[in-house]
Amino acid sequence: MCAIEVTPSLATERLLLRGHVPSDAERLCQLANDIKVAGMTAAMPHPYVAADAEAFIDRAIRQDWRTQAAFAIEHRQFGLVGGLGFKPAARGRTELGYWIGRPFWNRGYATEAARAALRWAQRDWRKKLVVAGHFADNPASGQVLCKSGFLYTGDVELRDSRARGQTVPTRLMVWLA
Repeated sequence: MCAIEVTPSLATERLLLRGHVPSDAERLCQLANDIKVAGMTAAMPHPYVAADAEAFIDRAIRQDWRTQAAFAIEHRQFGLVGGLGFKPAARGRTELGYWIGRPFWNRGYATEAARAALRWAQRDWRKKLVVAGHFADNPASGQVLCKSGFLYTGDVELRDSRARGQTVPTRLMVWLA
């Protein structure tokens, strides 16, 4: 029996969600090395240096696409504009996370990418439930999640922000297929 591993690629009107490649490192570093970006994520360090980008891409290339996914968000005209991923969460759930580089904020790219990724998770992974959260001081991310079909659970928990070096109140949300 022959097994062929295929990295998913998702296309929207303006974006391509694809697996990361080593040549993404420089652009990833440029966009992620911004405290306004990194500070709104849980795991991204600040400063974000070339070694961080290379290590992330190496992990993304080696990931098991059956249980997790790290997509590069590529704009058809501007190239790499951000990232989106699914990872295993508590109680066997799957959690969505994403970020967009500051030059590309307020253009609907995060919502467009999240909607495409959720359709993929439902179709290919047969997911009926996905969780997400956003830092309470980042209402724009909450709007992205709402526009993507997430609902607030009413729960708030403290989550680490690596870039900030502190815990931050996080509003939890759920998406149901």
